[in-house]
Amino acid sequence: MAPKQKETFYKITFRQSPTEVKQNRITPPGSRGHAPQNKSATAGQNGIHGHPLANGAKTQHVNRSDGLELANGDDLGNRIRPAALAQDSGKVAQPGTKVQEDKNNEAAAAAVPVTQEAVGTRADKSKEKYVRIQNMLDGKQYTDTLHQKSFVKASCDNQKCHGSIVVPKKAGIRSKEELLRHAEDFIRQYYTNNKREDTPSHRDRWAEVEASVEERGTYDLTESELIFGAKTAWRNAPRCIGRIQWTKLQVFDARKVNTTHDMFQAICRHMSYATNNGNLRSTITVFPHKVSGGPGFRVWNSQLIRYACYKQPDGTFIGDPANLEITEVCQKLGWRGGSGGAWDVLPLVLQANGEHPELFEVPRDLILEVEITHPDYDWFADLGLRWYALPAICNMMLDVGGLEFPGIPFNGWYMVTEIGARDFCDENRLNMCEPIANKMGLDTSTDTSLWKDKALVETNIAVMHSFQKANVTMTDHHTASKSFMKHMENEQRLRGGCPADWVWVVPPLSGNITPVFHQEMLCYNLKPSYEYQEDPWRTYSFDTTEHDGVRRRRKSLKEVAIAIKFAAKLMKTALAERIRATILYATETGRSETYAKMLGEIFKRAFNVRVHSMEDYDPEELRDETLVLVVTSTFGNGDPPENGQKFRKYLVELSKDHLKTNNYSVSSPADKSSSDDREWVRGAGATTNHHISCQPLENIRYSVFGLGSSAYPNFAAFGKTIDSLIANMGGEKILAMGEGDELRGQEDSFKKWAKMVFQSACGTFNVGGDVNMNEANESLQNDRLGWTPEKFRLVPKETEDASELCEALTKLHKKTVMPCLLLSSRNLHSEDSTRSTIQVRLDTQGTDELQFVPGDHIAICPTNEEELVNAVISRINSEMKPDQVVVVQVNQHQTTQSGSWQTSKRLPPCSMRHALEHYLDITTPPSPSFLRLLSFQATNEEERARLTLLGEGCDAYDEWKLDSPTLVEVFTKFPSAQLSIEFLMQEVPLLKPRYYSISSSSDMHPGEIHLTVAVVQWRTEGDSGSLHNGVCSTWLNRLERGAVVPAFIRPAPLFRLPEKKDLPCILVGPGTGIAPFRSFWQQRQIDLQFDSALNDKGQKVLGDIYMFFGCRHPKLDNIYSEEKAKAIQEGALKEVHVAYSREENKSKRYVQHALQDEAKTVHDIICTKMGHFFVCGDVSMAGDVQKTLETILCEQGGFPSERANEYVHKMREQGRYHEDIFGVTLRTTEIRKQNRVRLISNTEGSLPQSKDLSHNNMTSNLIKSSTRNGEKRGNQFKVPA
Repeated sequence: MAPKQKETFYKITFRQSPTEVKQNRITPPGSRGHAPQNKSATAGQNGIHGHPLANGAKTQHVNRSDGLELANGDDLGNRIRPAALAQDSGKVAQPGTKVQEDKNNEAAAAAVPVTQEAVGTRADKSKEKYVRIQNMLDGKQYTDTLHQKSFVKASCDNQKCHGSIVVPKKAGIRSKEELLRHAEDFIRQYYTNNKREDTPSHRDRWAEVEASVEERGTYDLTESELIFGAKTAWRNAPRCIGRIQWTKLQVFDARKVNTTHDMFQAICRHMSYATNNGNLRSTITVFPHKVSGGPGFRVWNSQLIRYACYKQPDGTFIGDPANLEITEVCQKLGWRGGSGGAWDVLPLVLQANGEHPELFEVPRDLILEVEITHPDYDWFADLGLRWYALPAICNMMLDVGGLEFPGIPFNGWYMVTEIGARDFCDENRLNMCEPIANKMGLDTSTDTSLWKDKALVETNIAVMHSFQKANVTMTDHHTASKSFMKHMENEQRLRGGCPADWVWVVPPLSGNITPVFHQEMLCYNLKPSYEYQEDPWRTYSFDTTEHDGVRRRRKSLKEVAIAIKFAAKLMKTALAERIRATILYATETGRSETYAKMLGEIFKRAFNVRVHSMEDYDPEELRDETLVLVVTSTFGNGDPPENGQKFRKYLVELSKDHLKTNNYSVSSPADKSSSDDREWVRGAGATTNHHISCQPLENIRYSVFGLGSSAYPNFAAFGKTIDSLIANMGGEKILAMGEGDELRGQEDSFKKWAKMVFQSACGTFNVGGDVNMNEANESLQNDRLGWTPEKFRLVPKETEDASELCEALTKLHKKTVMPCLLLSSRNLHSEDSTRSTIQVRLDTQGTDELQFVPGDHIAICPTNEEELVNAVISRINSEMKPDQVVVVQVNQHQTTQSGSWQTSKRLPPCSMRHALEHYLDITTPPSPSFLRLLSFQATNEEERARLTLLGEGCDAYDEWKLDSPTLVEVFTKFPSAQLSIEFLMQEVPLLKPRYYSISSSSDMHPGEIHLTVAVVQWRTEGDSGSLHNGVCSTWLNRLERGAVVPAFIRPAPLFRLPEKKDLPCILVGPGTGIAPFRSFWQQRQIDLQFDSALNDKGQKVLGDIYMFFGCRHPKLDNIYSEEKAKAIQEGALKEVHVAYSREENKSKRYVQHALQDEAKTVHDIICTKMGHFFVCGDVSMAGDVQKTLETILCEQGGFPSERANEYVHKMREQGRYHEDIFGVTLRTTEIRKQNRVRLISNTEGSLPQSKDLSHNNMTSNLIKSSTRNGEKRGNQFKVPA
């Protein structure tokens, strides 16, 4: 609030009675930064820049018998009309296109449909198909076809124009037929805007609306429809100069209010949010629509903040004469007035559902005022002028979908002329022109001195200077005019026109030197819209006898004082209402979900929080969100987790559609790969924010936290993709993207980011003033969902029946897990090999859910080793027997006396042993949060201190976890920890499926799935510690024939043989990277049984396949060598090149060397024949293979190195470069040393590559862990070479 100064009162004399001056001159939602101009000299409201109706002068009411009629002849029978309805609409000339000849334009206009969302009822066929509008400065002409979508008659006719008249909306409720016509038009606009026109959801929604209108005579908009309608109404407002910001309007849905007290709370929230300490935000609050002929929910004031006007005995006035009438109304309702000065703020007069109006004093804390000074004239401050910062209009109606919302306070921000030219200098307002001119020493005796013009300019300079000095949002009329011209250009391109009223758009100052002055405009009415409505007091009876059958009396002074005091209490309640924060996560192992829920705990202290998996979230809601926080991991070398794919696809398609709609040519990906998404973001990011004004996610404030592993080249890539896509579509970042490296302090990084983003969000939305930040930060340490002894208990299950395994795993992983039977398992290595790679054959038992195509993955749900399970059970303190079926119960109230115990849904009913065998991960190093909880159960002080330190997730934890301690080893290190089964069942992470590339073709082996699995083992503590076994590979290796293997299929649509079978392919896969390629050559062998490799003309029908394989030694691990030879003989493989890394008396060779040896062939296949390139293996190897390919392009194709890199990126865009990446190997001596050096030196960045590691045959990197980049990768380790 501005500092209070001594008030100077001015008596203002009128030539006419101020009661003749009308106030209905206000405009709809001005967004962040704009407000339309007032044309006529109304004693009234300030037009808010960005609002449909600008400041007006004295206005007159025109009572029209016809009201706003609809065009006749529209059939209501077919409510959902086909999209071809508008096929004969006129062509939209692109911006800058000059219209040459009428004849040509008419032909073109008849040929191409209009591109615009608002598909309305067909206009009269006698209407012009287009209207030309011209810019008088540059001569450019445009064709407007959007006017054909208007089905509301203009008030003008052939004899007269009403463009300068403010026409009040005719009172009354529409007929059912009219309501349905408007509703049909709006519902179609909404679904067309969301790209879902004529879909089942559209038809279902329309049927719902029709049924409601038939039954109730009305219907209700969904929240998303309301938001879309309010924004579109602003977009359609012809008298608004600031519509370029229409997408940024914040809509508060207050349709659930019932009383004036409820209304006041909503208004207080609106004012607090919109004012934002001077950084104004365009906002609208929508109260319920009218359902009867009464006034409904109304705010009687013309604006939320208005200065009172007191009529003096001599006929002059103190205050703002525009508000004399509402001041007298307040006095009739019991208001005793303020100090009697010029700057008394009027109380709010609120009316709920036609009931009697009530007064509410506007809390001073919500009124931000600016004292007016001048940068050059010190005496200007002595005038005592001030003005309020928030121009919030209250007296207009929102007309959307046939529903009328009479109570819709909305605001944008001021344009300088609205205060400087109109409020201060209009003769029927404060009339400050002459006093200011006298202070300036101007000759006011004659108009020819232009003293009024000089005083007017200096007044505007003073207003602009003062608002800027006070850091309050304001725009000038020149900037606003330029933005409107840009808006017209955008609308012409997007919708085929822009309704605009020249009389109201051109500013009242410097008109002809603003670009809008020289632009022809076409004015017409579109729906939804903002409409004027009659002042409510004109139809209200102030008699103290009866009103609507209820006896009324004037309130006493004491009653008014009590009401004002109560209003202050309501204001505090209103400000406590929460802004919604939506937290989205995508995860494979659950780590991102855990972090998202932790984030929800801290945000619950100041926001209304929703936490959703991206898979369960409707992305169409994204446009209407206010605050979005994203926590996501990355799968593989940059792909989204499976439950993030739908959300990613939506964002990519929205981005493509947005850029294409705005005529920006960014090459579109050939398929839906996330690698292509990254290319899309890379190509689109540079253009979007600088050239496109209306962006689909402009309303969103957001931040992203990406989990990843810096061992991958594309560290946290999916998080970066989401961050870029939202930013490129207008999202406003409240904090830079956070990153959590699995190899170094991931949880600690997350907590630091969570604290910062919470503080930033509180500052952005001006909330959380009463939040104790220390307590809020502490909530990150104490997850309310976590374990405490009083909160959980173990209860025997009455029936003693455990859930069936596959059924339980289905619920646990949210995938359809089916039982396979083990047919066989054989070692593919020779007996002399010290390693083991097994081929596993599974019987799918003919299950449809296990159907696949070559390239897909199979997920195996493994079982923990019996020895480890028994070791854990031996440490548990429990009276329950290990094989007794139990359930964990949760007490949400955390007191055994009054709490309500409910069964935990985390695990199905099972025994202690069954949970440890099948559901819980007892081999992955425990997380910091687990160790922190374990510290509370340690009785030894040293152990507790050590666990507490590790629980902080610092460098000490990163160093400790490098040796991958299992749960048994942790319990051995900290023997004083007292363990309970309920603690383990609640806090130990779930045992995740392991993913493997399928190694067979279902056409060659019907009903079977083959896997190629390396049996993983490694030792800790510098290779001298305990032996660790890979969970899944060891389990599969030990299974007996006929054993059940729970599994499900994960499709890999991006790793498939090309649809055009004649294209050649290069396959690169060392070690078990050969797995998917075996399915490829088997499929090709089957294809050759039905098709010849050449057609009758000698042209290839099946393209050649070249394979590059790497292993250690030809006699040890050249797996599938006989099968490869047979595939070559049958023509399924053209050539196979094998590189050996451990052959006696020979240098080490890797697949990169083999590729280099065949550089000419590789170049010819990739660049000349446009073949496909496949890589499967370790991420380090995959990076080196890409570098080798780029080197070949440089040497064989003469490419500069930068262009070679771009060419490979282009191959990804085209869907010709395919990667199936394993997790990196972290248990080798090399990697452990690198990580320890990195921790000591405290450096950032990716792990340096070890040649021996990156070029190894990778037989250890066999498990396609679901954890991949960003979450724990499970047991994909190897014995060091």
